[in-house]
Amino acid sequence: MQMPEHHHRLLDSSDEYEEERAYDSTEKVQIIGVDEGSDADEYSVKAPPFSWRKLWLFTGPGFLMSIAFLDPGNLEGDLQAGAIAGYSLLWLLLWATAMGLIVQLLSARLGVATGRHLAELCREEYPNWARLLLWVMAELALIGADIQEVIGSAIAIKILSGGALPLWAGVIITALDCFIFLFLENYGVRKLEALFAVLIATMALSFAWMFGETKPNFRELSVGIFVPKLSSNTIKQAVGVVGCIIMPHNVFLHSALVQSREVDNRKIGRVKEALKYYSIESGAALFISFLINLFVTTVFAKGFYGTEQANSLGLANAGQYLEEKYGGGFFPILYIWAIGVLAAGQSSTITGTYAGQFIMGGFLNLRLKKWLRALITRSFAIVPTLIVALVFDTSEDSLDVLNEWLNVLQSIQIPFAVIPLLWLVSKEEVMGFFKIGSFLKTVSWLIAALVMVMNGYLLVDFFSSEGSGAFFTAAVSTFAAAYVCFIVYLIAREISFSTLRGKAKATFGIS
Repeated sequence: MQMPEHHHRLLDSSDEYEEERAYDSTEKVQIIGVDEGSDADEYSVKAPPFSWRKLWLFTGPGFLMSIAFLDPGNLEGDLQAGAIAGYSLLWLLLWATAMGLIVQLLSARLGVATGRHLAELCREEYPNWARLLLWVMAELALIGADIQEVIGSAIAIKILSGGALPLWAGVIITALDCFIFLFLENYGVRKLEALFAVLIATMALSFAWMFGETKPNFRELSVGIFVPKLSSNTIKQAVGVVGCIIMPHNVFLHSALVQSREVDNRKIGRVKEALKYYSIESGAALFISFLINLFVTTVFAKGFYGTEQANSLGLANAGQYLEEKYGGGFFPILYIWAIGVLAAGQSSTITGTYAGQFIMGGFLNLRLKKWLRALITRSFAIVPTLIVALVFDTSEDSLDVLNEWLNVLQSIQIPFAVIPLLWLVSKEEVMGFFKIGSFLKTVSWLIAALVMVMNGYLLVDFFSSEGSGAFFTAAVSTFAAAYVCFIVYLIAREISFSTLRGKAKATFGIS
């Protein structure tokens, strides 16, 4: 059947049945042959020796992934944890980052070992109704995160413009970042990764400057990092610290980003090599993200812990409170804060656009041009964000309430990214030699259970305080029942698969 002419212009390939891929072969960074001898066949089973040059070539995807640990929503969680709990939750921030690293490394493992990303594999492994529901959940999580990120950028632009640019104008300016993203992507993935390196460095310098200006107590800081402490007054902040570390869209994103390097996944040695380098660079990236989150938490712990302002701090008014507390100086702390938030917002909106492309293309097998997918993804978030900016521009309290709802929206979606990931990396038919072992599987499920239980606590606390009445209770109860049933289905699918496989091994003597 002849395709209409406009389809030829919008599709990535003239073959309408060609499956969607994260990166075309021409876009991938070439690795094989670097620092190797002429005989590379020996690396089909064992990994090549360590090479600093190769580590540099593999470096990039982990830093793009780490942006989700530094978005404006996380920064708001950091400042509120510091203001309300002081230094006491820094140990939890450290361990939550470590848990996030384990989940992200599983995502990378899935992408490298299979040559496909999580959304693509969900499309293949789940029935149509479940696949479409998982896609809708992933899109909702992405929209919620994107609204927070764009609003964060818009707040920073409003501060830096001295209030001349309202929130809606900042939203429009931020929306244009997708054109920067598209422009840089045309020149190769390494150019895009360089942009993120600059934005992460900007965040690190801004918040490190604030850290130095406020002169935190290093003894209390050390105790906060190494001595676990939790009280009933800080339980909500503790749950928030853990809950916002795992971002649903980021789990999908990392499994696609690792495919930007040319890795022959038919050879065990090549996959081992890629996983080794990705583990190193992801660990380094999340260590830097931990330091940045620590800087923000300690600045607000030093300045506002135990004060009247502690319970009223949010992203919109934090800069002004900092200015009142620490004054101007050579470079006003208000603008240092705004520059850091702007870098966080801009970088996270671009990664959100990137994740949206992979999620949409993977679940729906769309071979659309990248600019069109980026435009669609951007529109999903920008249109509701513009409405939010116009409605809430003059009310900081309303923005904080909206942010709580958006946090709830993302918390709800976490099981629908993590459970499919854990099921797939445990499945030998998908992972082959690189299926995770029983110990890592147990640890991963414990992490997933902990995060889901903590987010469940937040959800119950949030909805119980938000309203009452027969209609509200009935609506929430109906949604909760459907939500739990879908989670039970996803978990039961993994259990039934494991049971059937165990019976097959016992019956046929499969080792």
